[in-house]
Amino acid sequence: MRKKIYINNNFYKLNQFLKIKKYINIILLLDDNVKKFCLNILYKYLSNNIKNKIILFEIKSGENNKNLNTCINIWKKLIKLKINKDSLIINFGGGVITDLGGFISSLYKRGINFINIPTTLLSMIDASIGGKNGINFYKLKNEIGIIKNPISIFINYKLLLSLPKKEITSGLGEILKYGLIYNKKLWNRIINKNIDNINWKFIIYKSIKIKLSIVKKDPYELLGYRKILNFGHTIGHAIESLFLYNKYPITHGEAIMLGMICESWISKYKGYLNNNEYKKILNGILKYIEIKKINEIFFKYILNTIENDKKNFNNKIYFVLLKKIGKSIYNIEIKKKIIIDSIKVLNNIKKII
Repeated sequence: MRKKIYINNNFYKLNQFLKIKKYINIILLLDDNVKKFCLNILYKYLSNNIKNKIILFEIKSGENNKNLNTCINIWKKLIKLKINKDSLIINFGGGVITDLGGFISSLYKRGINFINIPTTLLSMIDASIGGKNGINFYKLKNEIGIIKNPISIFINYKLLLSLPKKEITSGLGEILKYGLIYNKKLWNRIINKNIDNINWKFIIYKSIKIKLSIVKKDPYELLGYRKILNFGHTIGHAIESLFLYNKYPITHGEAIMLGMICESWISKYKGYLNNNEYKKILNGILKYIEIKKINEIFFKYILNTIENDKKNFNNKIYFVLLKKIGKSIYNIEIKKKIIIDSIKVLNNIKKII
């Protein structure tokens, strides 16, 4: 089934979609933050007939709740309510909800229809797009998952007004990645703007277009090309996992930006990226985040996590690297020592150069 993506500043099309489909029940999966700040915005556009079909499934917010126990609890509720394939699951939230909800929907009764309504910048331009669904397992990020697309995605960019600046910055991490791996113009557009003066409607549209063009060439990551979307993620996911159960966790976007600094340095070290381009990347990323230092006692944990990365094969660690801003390469083997050296470089960055 071909999915449609609606980008607008209201949910009228969503209401029309639900009227036409005539689902018996509508499960609305969301977390406590989305319920508090976004649910009323959604309900304004839904008719009473639609609202009367909605059953709220609320979970606690946070990446540490994207786990198998949460899935089991939701599957039990679905079974008790006798939810069948004549019903719909709506994943209304950020990346945790769309990842989790897509996974739950894809496995329940071998697949029940679901749609995504992303509420964060990160989810609008990345997590809800491309069909990757999954959960964290054994303290590893997205270790268990499946690729299946929602039947539709509804994006209301005005929901960004409900977000703290930290969440906007998190989404920017993935947008900067799109610029680095694929589109130099997008990179320049972001780093030359103040975060408060960005045209979000255009940037969201452009980011989605880039991701879809990459996914279309390799939807199930069988050819390898889709791996370029993982730039910054090999080390970034390891850093994110390290901080996930910390008292002060960092956002996905922050972790990916740190990972992109490390992997840009590796690109330079391996001779793919020139020093001038590396400095531009470093300066651009440092506009938006502060460096989080990684204590040497955690280096082994970082390596162990990276050894479980999904891009690896034949017991070798493979990276996506940059040749220049806007052009990437993949399946580049990198030794453990170089990975550690890149983290040491990260730890020694003190200011914009």
